Amino acid sequence: MSHDCLFCKIARHEIPARIVHEDDEFLAFHDINPAAPVHLLLIPKHHVASLADTAPQDGAWLARMLQLVPALAADNGCNPLPEGGFRLVANTGAEGGQEIDHLHFHILGGSRPWSKRAAPAA
Repeated sequence: MSHDCLFCKIARHEIPARIVHEDDEFLAFHDINPAAPVHLLLIPKHHVASLADTAPQDGAWLARMLQLVPALAADNGCNPLPEGGFRLVANTGAEGGQEIDHLHFHILGGSRPWSKRAAPAA
């Protein structure tokens, strides 16, 4: 973990968050500036700056992280398929809209209409 990283501090419970999932590897919590009725952030507990900073040996934990997404979406108010669904976004780097230098997935969903921003911030 990084000492000064906001999301590492949340993972260490130094900063409060509305946590919806926690295990040994990952933490999911509500975004403080939601762009949709359901807007969660899913992070690895270990510090990785961005998706661009992952390597081939990270494939197993990235797969486990992605496998959490559908259940988190369903358990937190995203409507079921086929009419429902969710959006998964990973902003990467400054030009990709990433504002926090810690890999995170935005899980967005809920009844439409909701903000159609190209990519949520954070």
